[in-house]
Amino acid sequence: MQQMRQVVITGGTGYLGQAVVRHMVALGAQCHVTWKHAGELERFEHRDTVTLHQVDCENEAAVVDLYAGLDQVDASIHLVGGFAMAEVGDTSLAMFEQMWRLNSMTTFLCCREAVRAMRRGQGGRIVNVAARPAVEPSGGMVAYAAAKASVASLTQCLADEVASDAILVNAVVPSIMDTPANRKAMPEADHASWPSVDQVAQAVGFLAGTDNALTTGALLPVYGVR
Repeated sequence: MQQMRQVVITGGTGYLGQAVVRHMVALGAQCHVTWKHAGELERFEHRDTVTLHQVDCENEAAVVDLYAGLDQVDASIHLVGGFAMAEVGDTSLAMFEQMWRLNSMTTFLCCREAVRAMRRGQGGRIVNVAARPAVEPSGGMVAYAAAKASVASLTQCLADEVASDAILVNAVVPSIMDTPANRKAMPEADHASWPSVDQVAQAVGFLAGTDNALTTGALLPVYGVR
């Protein structure tokens, strides 16, 4: 039986984020959810059931303050990220840096502070989000794929580093998820082959929960039907 206590969910106001929050709340977790822009809260369904924190996860001081202000962190789930695609000749340095900051740097900062918080307690669980292009490279999105590959490597290296602290670190690796935005962008695609955000959230919930007593350093594919 999963035991959920104090859980940080960064980027919990997005499509996947709301599914993860919904899943964690159903498991009895006390969720601390970050948001950045006020517009995110207008569509957020769980305002009355979680503790909200306005945090720019690209801001080191803000991330430090978030975790330092919590008495206990049992799980930390890092969903902040961004996507952009372009052929390499059309990829500016600014785009490359933006993908790195949104995906890799935010994950690093949150992982570091989560580890510090968990070392004050009894250990914990960290879950990151990589992406299929990071492990099955495809052209046309070199900046995004490189940033998510960094997340994957960070996850596995950190898992090895903190194993003796009873901290398990894993990442889910989704492909295209079934969201309204993705359906609008790709109306002719086979949407039935895409994993739902709720299915991905279930995988996140397992990795973040106490039922996961062994798995660490894993990059868990959540691709859906091929």
